[in-house]
Amino acid sequence: MNGSQPLRIAAGTGRAFEVPEGNLVEIIAPEGPQVADTWAFALPDLDEFLSTEHTRSCLDRLTPCVGEAFYTNRRRPILMVVQDTSPGCHDLLLSACDVGRYTLLGHQGYHANCTDNLGSALGEMGLAAPEFPSPVNVFENVSIDADRKLHIEPPLVQPGESLTLRAEFDLVFVVSACPMDIVLTNGLDRRPKPIDISVMPANESLRSSAIHTMSH
Repeated sequence: MNGSQPLRIAAGTGRAFEVPEGNLVEIIAPEGPQVADTWAFALPDLDEFLSTEHTRSCLDRLTPCVGEAFYTNRRRPILMVVQDTSPGCHDLLLSACDVGRYTLLGHQGYHANCTDNLGSALGEMGLAAPEFPSPVNVFENVSIDADRKLHIEPPLVQPGESLTLRAEFDLVFVVSACPMDIVLTNGLDRRPKPIDISVMPANESLRSSAIHTMSH
């Protein structure tokens, strides 16, 4: 996938695609508040992948700032944060939603979820991950109170804002436009929305010159 036209990931669905070393991936929230569960796996060895826990350990912070990287489970930089035009709220603490999550929230029967979206998206490429790591929850707004309790708040991202990452080596990139419609993950309206993805060479101009440091 490479071109000037963004790929639209429909609300509640996921897509996977290859990103060559040095290319930029822009994750865009076209309609505002919406979480994009994001994974990256090394090619050709999917045993190496973006690890949220290793990233926190390598950086001694909850999320990377512009100019810092996400790290793999082998402590190699995998994605560099190049630009963030959103308020910078992203989450590296929570797991991807799954059927069990929705059951605990009171939903009966099957519910679309990011974990299954990851497996399906990789399967469409003929790939299978040896394990399903925790995602980077792009645009998710999770606060921690004085009692160290986590609270899912409505995302702060506004329509058209984005996060741009650079691939540090050849990889498979997976994004799920989170299907959550029970808690506030995707906004006060609890309505899943689409996510747009653009992949471009590193020498291509970014859509915006505005750069904001991640704040959470």
